[in-house]
Amino acid sequence: MKVLYFAWLRERVGRGEEEIALPDSVETVADLMQYLKTRGPEYEHAFSDVAAIRAAIDQTHADHDAAIGEAREIALFPPMTGG
Repeated sequence: MKVLYFAWLRERVGRGEEEIALPDSVETVADLMQYLKTRGPEYEHAFSDVAAIRAAIDQTHADHDAAIGEAREIALFPPMTGG
């Protein structure tokens, strides 16, 4: 699965995207973020406050409890602001 990182998540993780083979235990967006935290200190730092992170599954906004299913892509990003 392709995972995309935006804004300060990209800076903290050190990459904009990566292909990841997820374990079977990762079923939701929340599970994904918990799994990513285990991948090293840069991920632990990036996902230290998961409440501040939004997600999109195959370019559709999704809640943390959304099932990943057969998704091809998950984007993770901070809340957007604008004016």
